[in-house]
Amino acid sequence: MSFFNKLNQVQRQDLDHCFLRTTPEDVRRVLQKVSLREKDFQTLLSPAAEPFLEEMARKAHQLTIHQFGKTILLFTPMYLSNFCINQCVYCGFNTGNKITRKQLTLEEVEKEAGSIAATGLKHILILTGDARNIASIDYLKSCIHILSRYFTSISIEIYALSAPEYKELIDAGIDALTIYQETYNPELYRELHGKGPKSDYRFRLEAPERACSVGIRAVSIGALLGLDEWRKEAFMTGMHAAYLQDRFPDVEVGISLPRMRPHAGDFQPPFIVSDRNLIQIMLAFRLFMPRAGITISTRESETFRNNILRLGVTKMSAGSTTRVGGHTNSEDNTGQFDICDHRTVSEMKSFIRSHGYQPVFKDWQPII
Repeated sequence: MSFFNKLNQVQRQDLDHCFLRTTPEDVRRVLQKVSLREKDFQTLLSPAAEPFLEEMARKAHQLTIHQFGKTILLFTPMYLSNFCINQCVYCGFNTGNKITRKQLTLEEVEKEAGSIAATGLKHILILTGDARNIASIDYLKSCIHILSRYFTSISIEIYALSAPEYKELIDAGIDALTIYQETYNPELYRELHGKGPKSDYRFRLEAPERACSVGIRAVSIGALLGLDEWRKEAFMTGMHAAYLQDRFPDVEVGISLPRMRPHAGDFQPPFIVSDRNLIQIMLAFRLFMPRAGITISTRESETFRNNILRLGVTKMSAGSTTRVGGHTNSEDNTGQFDICDHRTVSEMKSFIRSHGYQPVFKDWQPII
């Protein structure tokens, strides 16, 4: 069964009722298990699990150390272009927003790459808006050719592609994909994506699967927390990650947990996701999928990221900017959203080491 069809079956269920009827005894029973199923994951996301967060945290810490050791992989985003033809109401790059649009020249890409590489980072995430006629596949391949001289891992967070297009970029040198479904609620998805190619819910949903089918090394998925009720979105994200891990056991599957941040435009998130809520999602996911990575970006505050170091996170961004060319150019162009943790790579490295963890700049080497 495709994940799209499986998701349709789940969405016909009354998830709110399932969460509310969960009891403390259900939670205790799940916490005694070694291997969890989807129903157990749902139990750990329920209101009944909230009094058990400390016990969940201890178990999550043990599982993370067992699978990953005391390590945090560091990376940074690099924005290549903010041209976009979508009308996503929650995004600063929305085509209707009156912002300065920019795309890096190949000379500027090289300059950005050199500046980032000088920090010691070997993992980079490249991002664009959705404007295929500008940030084209050929343009991306030219950028990847340059970046391959500086970084051992190049991830993409761009518009959804076909399987052959993903294969083109993999052959060019990318090895990882980050893509957010934004919301797994199909009706809400249509409301939030009024116009543009991103309005195709199913094409977006099945993008990670297409990338996995043609040999991507790693995939990270997620929902933009705050658009819909967080328990439902977290549950769907976990189901999606488990589906990918089961179907593609050779692919590193992980999740990102982005919360809404201020951006150009006046859209306000209808749902509040508190720090405690985000911690519950992270702990439940770690217990459900012990081998999966968890990314917490600079959307979150320095204080919050400091406090969750031992709770299951495996990957953090550092020295971030959401502006095109923001690592080397002070030119005024609007970022996709406001970041919250402004620490440099060096500062993040020092913090991680001061807590007995190892900052990892490079965790794999491509075969050449």
